[in-house]
Amino acid sequence: MFATRAATSLRADVSKSSFAGKAMPAAAARPQAMRSMKVVAEAKPHWCPGNSSPAHLDGSLVGDFGFDPLGLGKDPADLKWYVQAELVHARFAMLGLAGMVVPEVWTLAGVWEAPVWFEAGKYDYGVNFATIFTCQIILMGWAETRRYMDYKNDFTLWESQGFGGSGLNGYPGSIFDPFGYSKDAKKFEANKLKEIKNGRLAMMACLGCYGQAAATGKGPVACWLEHIADPFHTTVASNAAAVPFL
Repeated sequence: MFATRAATSLRADVSKSSFAGKAMPAAAARPQAMRSMKVVAEAKPHWCPGNSSPAHLDGSLVGDFGFDPLGLGKDPADLKWYVQAELVHARFAMLGLAGMVVPEVWTLAGVWEAPVWFEAGKYDYGVNFATIFTCQIILMGWAETRRYMDYKNDFTLWESQGFGGSGLNGYPGSIFDPFGYSKDAKKFEANKLKEIKNGRLAMMACLGCYGQAAATGKGPVACWLEHIADPFHTTVASNAAAVPFL
C-alpha cells in the first residue's frame, strides 16, 4: 500500500514540475502558393513539318527526319541495311562530286588540261584501260567484300582481327580514323550528322550534274558560270531539253 501511495504522489509531483512542457497551440498552417511546371518536349525535326514520323523512325538514327513515305524500313533487318547503303552511297557521292568539279576548275584555271567528267573514260592515262579496270575490280572488290563481311559480323570483324573498330554500322574507326574524330563522343555524333547531311546533298548534286550533262553536254562549273553571267535567261526553264515533255 505504501508503494502505491508513493508512486501516486510521484506522478502528481512530476505533473506539476516546471520541467513538464506546456501544450503549445498548433500554429496555423500557412497557405503555400501552388507552382505548376510545364514540361514541353522538343519537337523532333521532320522533313515535312506538321506530320508525324513512322513508328520505326524513332529518332535514334543519325539524320532521322522521318522520311520513309514508302515504308521501306519497317523491317528492322532492312532498315539496318538501308542505313549502311545510304552511308556508303553518300560517301561515294561526295567523292564523285569532287571528281566532277575539281578537274573542271583546274582546266578553266589553266592548271591542268583535264577532260569534263563524263568524258574521263576517253582520257589517255598512260596505262592500258584493261589494266586500270582489273585493278579497280580487285581493289574495290576486296574493300566491298570486307565491308559486307563486317556488316554480317555485327561490325566486329576488324576488332576480332586486331585492327580495333567502333562496332557501329558504317563506322569502322581505328586505322580508318587516323585523325581520331571518333574519340570524343559528342563531336563524333555531331560529325556523323554533318557527314550524312553533306552526303545526301552530294547525292542530289550528282543527280543534278547527270541532268545537266544530258541536257547541255557541259560540266557543272561551265553551267554554273553561264547561269551567273545571265541568271534570268540561263535557267532550267530556258533549255527545252531540260524540261520534260517540252
